[in-house]
Amino acid sequence: MKKIFSKQRQKEIALERIAVLFQQADEQFSVNPGLSHRYVQLARKLAMKFKVRIPVELKRKICKHCYQYLRTGVNARIRTREGKLIIYCLGCKKYTRIPLKSVQQQIKNHTHNNQPDRPGDQSK
Repeated sequence: MKKIFSKQRQKEIALERIAVLFQQADEQFSVNPGLSHRYVQLARKLAMKFKVRIPVELKRKICKHCYQYLRTGVNARIRTREGKLIIYCLGCKKYTRIPLKSVQQQIKNHTHNNQPDRPGDQSK
């Protein structure tokens, strides 16, 4: 008999499966790159079907043009230039540019939110 889950539970399960697929893609890349690319395709399909976002740290491991799994030094080059992180896919020969300033601001805001207001104050 089929189990029926709530939409929220379905999305949680989809995110777990996406994380597992990316982990398997990372493990299989050195042995079989084609299989790791297939795992990324499956993860993208899951995300689209259940309308969930792939986390940013995992999304950066995918080429935005050919949707292949990227590994630095093997099929991707990563450079920094003029305040941007530039990812070059060696498979499709396309670039992805990510502004570093916004990443640094997010880190800065995150660290400021976790610090107490005054040196003597501690969270109770």
